[in-house]
Amino acid sequence: MHDFSAYNLIIDARSPREYGEDHIPGAVNMPVVNNDEYAEVGTLHRTDKMGAYSIGVRYSLANIARHLREDLPQYPKNAKVLVYCFRGGKRSKLWVDALETIGYDVQKLPGGWKAYRRWVNDQLEVAPTKFNYHVLSGPTGCGKTRLLYALREAGCQVVDLEAIARHRGSIIGALPGTPQPSQKYFDTLLLQELAQCDPARPLFVEAESKKIGNVQLPTSMLDSMRKSKTIRVHADMQQRVELWRQDYKHFEEDPEGMLERLRFIRSLVGGAEFEEWEQLAAARRMPELFERLMTHHYDPAYRRSILREYPNIDESPLIELNDLSPAGLLQVAKKIREQYEP
Repeated sequence: MHDFSAYNLIIDARSPREYGEDHIPGAVNMPVVNNDEYAEVGTLHRTDKMGAYSIGVRYSLANIARHLREDLPQYPKNAKVLVYCFRGGKRSKLWVDALETIGYDVQKLPGGWKAYRRWVNDQLEVAPTKFNYHVLSGPTGCGKTRLLYALREAGCQVVDLEAIARHRGSIIGALPGTPQPSQKYFDTLLLQELAQCDPARPLFVEAESKKIGNVQLPTSMLDSMRKSKTIRVHADMQQRVELWRQDYKHFEEDPEGMLERLRFIRSLVGGAEFEEWEQLAAARRMPELFERLMTHHYDPAYRRSILREYPNIDESPLIELNDLSPAGLLQVAKKIREQYEP
């Protein structure tokens, strides 16, 4: 696969819908046909192949002309350009022909996005296995994610899987107004993140289940994490409730919305327990509701899950977080670095 960093401009010639599902990091979407045009050409292609190509070329020339007028002037004339479409076929050729005619140094990605996607899949079977993970475990709200960022600030090597997934990992972990990436683009982003890490150094991550919201971690990464060092993280309930009040402020303002997301676990916790949650929500007794959610559902569920994934977790070193402020966590992170990466 190409060294994508060698190019000043990578043009994704596919439709915006295709680009939105997945694309090479840093690629700019300059479609030769938009979503509606792409659908129109595809529909006509079933009955009139030549007519479909005729319409497609007309749309493409008009769109390329617009991109040349509006988008290309942003890049230097000596820019090295890479172009790709779905399979490296007609849409790429139209772009390459136009740019070569003008005088740009341009190349077409052999096999297009489909070849790139195969390469990503192949890489994700191998790349995650090269690292020596240090896995932070601990129940929800104990400050694992904040500790990860403190570790990064302290100079440790960190990958925040939930940030890549744009999800906090639990039933109520969706981020308001922030859609998750597609599975394919999550794979792309994860591989990009791992490519920037040094396998010779420890890599700190959070313990995660197979799925983070709607996306899945590669099996190779989960297997490698399960065989790695684990570190238990603990914070007292008062701090955990306060952290939830910060991270789930949108649910503090809309507790009914939170319970609606939790409704499908009613049979797991029992009707009486769920009614207790509803009463606390109706009374807007949010600290009590958050604590009860943790003690009566999240903590036991996490305990069962972590023992399945890491049966020897109780033998791991324990880190007590007494101060979840950035300054307090940075002190802890510096000590961790001294211990694990002298």
